[in-house]
Amino acid sequence: MTSQRKLSCILAADAAGYSRLMGDDEKATERTLTEYRQVFTQHIVQHQGRMVDTAGDSVLAVFDSPVEAVECAADIQRELTRRNRQLAEHRRMQFRIGLNLGDVITHEDGTIYGDGVNIAARLQSLAEPGGICVSANVFEQVDGHLPLKFADIGQHQAKNIAKPIKAYKLLLQPDASAHPFGSRLERPLPKLVGIGLALTLVAAVAVGIWMWRDLRHAGEIATPRDMQDKPSIAVLPFANLSGDSTQDYFAEGISEDIITTLAKIRNLFVIARNSTFQYKGKPTDVRQLSRELGARFVLEGSVRKEGNQVRVTAQLIDSTTGTHLWAQRYERPLKDIFSVQEEITRHIVSALDVEIVEGEQARLWRKSTENLEAYELMMRGRGYLILTDREDLALARQYLTKAIEIDPKFAMGYTSLASYYLLQVIFAFSESPSADLARAADLQTRAIELDDSQGYSYAQLGRIYMQKRQLDEALVYGKKAVELEPSGGESNAIYAHILEASGKPAEALNYINKALRLQPFPNPWYPWLQGNCLRQLGRYEEAIAAQQRAIALSPKFLWPRVFLVDAYVAAGRGEEAQAKAKEVLQLEPSFTVDAFLGTFVWYRDSDVLKGYAANLRRAGLK
Repeated sequence: MTSQRKLSCILAADAAGYSRLMGDDEKATERTLTEYRQVFTQHIVQHQGRMVDTAGDSVLAVFDSPVEAVECAADIQRELTRRNRQLAEHRRMQFRIGLNLGDVITHEDGTIYGDGVNIAARLQSLAEPGGICVSANVFEQVDGHLPLKFADIGQHQAKNIAKPIKAYKLLLQPDASAHPFGSRLERPLPKLVGIGLALTLVAAVAVGIWMWRDLRHAGEIATPRDMQDKPSIAVLPFANLSGDSTQDYFAEGISEDIITTLAKIRNLFVIARNSTFQYKGKPTDVRQLSRELGARFVLEGSVRKEGNQVRVTAQLIDSTTGTHLWAQRYERPLKDIFSVQEEITRHIVSALDVEIVEGEQARLWRKSTENLEAYELMMRGRGYLILTDREDLALARQYLTKAIEIDPKFAMGYTSLASYYLLQVIFAFSESPSADLARAADLQTRAIELDDSQGYSYAQLGRIYMQKRQLDEALVYGKKAVELEPSGGESNAIYAHILEASGKPAEALNYINKALRLQPFPNPWYPWLQGNCLRQLGRYEEAIAAQQRAIALSPKFLWPRVFLVDAYVAAGRGEEAQAKAKEVLQLEPSFTVDAFLGTFVWYRDSDVLKGYAANLRRAGLK
């Protein structure tokens, strides 16, 4: 058997009190262990790691990057903490995680050996349940590169290890949220991946869990969430009570479809999915939620799917009084789930006494499919689109292709498959970008032919044409999107981006501001785009503030740092511009102005990019 030797970061974990849990309830423990292993696997893959072994209650994985390994461990512990809150205290399963950077011997079958592995295991035993312990060499690699704090816990003599191990404890905030998108934004951005972030962050399947809540209260980027002059509602993710975490997509799909339908009503202010879904799995005080989201009314519910039956509960709450305006429980055959969604939406419209204007009635209740199997395949496929790795996209394509094979008239299936082809191009996975963009446009056009009531379908077609540098067509579709979906956060943001690229920053600013009001916890490219609009309008100090907030949301997102340099130069603050230029080079040592701006393919006026380039060079960037 051949083997190779490599410096790697090893993650070792085990479940604390596993024997007690098994003795208490064997079946429940096995079920929880299986679910929590899936959490490990998901995050390890997202952070470019490799799962090595899951023997018993343990987990062993390797990473090329210590930064990725630490971020992964932190994300895992935060998610497991959230999940444990849903369990009785005596049933909670907590893992200890140890991380070490060391020499590893890898055999042909993927197994790993060596002192580096043994030390990781010893560090794991030093960690507290729910905690993370890292070696000194891991700490040295990540210190200053991550917004995390560590405590020195001294030297420890470990069994069968000659030298004492110096260890550090990662200080996890109990309620801190993992960085969004599997921390994908937290890395220096290669050329084509940079393009993808500005476009894909607004995909309907995007997720974001943000911990910088206080930032939204300052300045124009984050207008205080005062109650709107029309009814405002937040639809929380429905809880999955099926006892099977792999069914989360089904419960979330119900919530998402209700949001999409309500967003079509111009006399209703609907908080976007990306913001409401950050509350998934958390105990919620509706009054606090109302203050955070600026929504007077809250819809919450649950789904239990068993065989061919489904039970759905839903309740509508007035957050100002805590009064339940309406509550209903549905026990139906699974095939009737679409009718249940429609009934819930009708009850909301009725309870809030929302006036539906002419033309909305027909669009409101139009269904994309009646085929449950096609619908479930589509939801599974969209779940894989979120991850944006080559392998995940390949799985997404399989599910989505099967969905439209089963139901050739399933509009949302075509829209989701169009997303796949667009992402192939954006993330430089495509062997023929022009052909894949054409395929995406054809699929999205077909979706609209089948169902012209979905605003997001037009928005996505607009961004496809924007990527193709056909801005006139992109503007038409973007405008149609916001007409059909006035409260669509993604639709408003995409249209804003098209307008800004087309040389209309003032109009774009109105729509990105609206998107920010609909997304109380925004994706970082929202303030980045707003900063660009403000800068082009000569409002340099406001542009600086907007880019700073984008950086605060995602400290290693390269774009706002670069455009902050430009804004400082434009504002006549040369010394600060030079200081920020150095930060850009620290984040991306290979940065060049031409390579970076060369990714911004969509601008109609090339002088815009020339202006940016001149300012960046004045600050010392090459």
